[in-house]
Amino acid sequence: MILLEPNSRVLEETLLARFTSEKPEIVEITLVDFDNVVYHVQTSAEQRTLLNLSVEMKYFNEVVSYGADEILKREYGDYLIPVVNPQYQFTLQFNLEQLPEDKVALARHVSMLKRNMLASSFIRAFEYWESQQEGAGPLMATHYRDSEAIYVQAQQDRVTVIFSTLFKEEVDRVLGKVFLQEFVDARRQSSIQNAPQVFYSSREPPLEIRHLADLRQDESVGYVSFVLFPRHFADQEAREKTISQIQLFRDYLHYHIKCAKAYMHSRMRTRVKEFLKVINRAKPDRTTASSEKRTATGRYFRPQFRQPTSQFVEGE
Repeated sequence: MILLEPNSRVLEETLLARFTSEKPEIVEITLVDFDNVVYHVQTSAEQRTLLNLSVEMKYFNEVVSYGADEILKREYGDYLIPVVNPQYQFTLQFNLEQLPEDKVALARHVSMLKRNMLASSFIRAFEYWESQQEGAGPLMATHYRDSEAIYVQAQQDRVTVIFSTLFKEEVDRVLGKVFLQEFVDARRQSSIQNAPQVFYSSREPPLEIRHLADLRQDESVGYVSFVLFPRHFADQEAREKTISQIQLFRDYLHYHIKCAKAYMHSRMRTRVKEFLKVINRAKPDRTTASSEKRTATGRYFRPQFRQPTSQFVEGE
């Protein structure tokens, strides 16, 4: 099993290669991350030492309404410039001659862009819980994929996170139901009692989002609810860890579904090979037929063996 990281590894390696290059080169690279996020790395047309990183997120306007613009200015304000290409929502510019000494840390920090932008709704929900206001907080939806969304809502004693996930194939739906039901049953073990509560429902949405009009209610949709308690986000370290891990839930789920299908296919291929070996061993011996020869006219020539005759001598 691979370990998915909250940052974009391909973006980190691309930026680090440009940051550590001795000679600035003209580059134009387009990278694609999970959840339909597109990065465009390009050298400035005016100066080779200026490297532009433009980002496209289909859910950018939604996360901005939850405070993502404040996170963007706080984390990357020194590199923000006006948008270069209207196709992208924001652009960061790096002067390759004026980079900090720790270039590895800078590349790592920039590769966390998607994670930090998606964290806006979680941070706002945690802040609502800290304010100790009565009643439930606003329901914040982020449609990060086509027909899929993350819903976050804070209450007085907990924060609820709901994933809607789409299964396009019947096999995926069956395997996904097995995996998600295991999430529900696994918490009964004493060793993971501190884990968030997990609830799974197929087709019927949870009560917190049932009033929404744009929900799909068919067999191809599943809803997974995580109930986060104060121990999961009370201190800053636990909060950052929770945000990073829960964002990767959908990727891990579909990754395990694909791995399960690949394993079953490999086992089926192995069994077919074994069956073919058994069938081949059961074929009749064709050595007799192959020894038959044809004459010039096309007839079969079968050699006939004469029986030896016994000669008797009189008087013996």
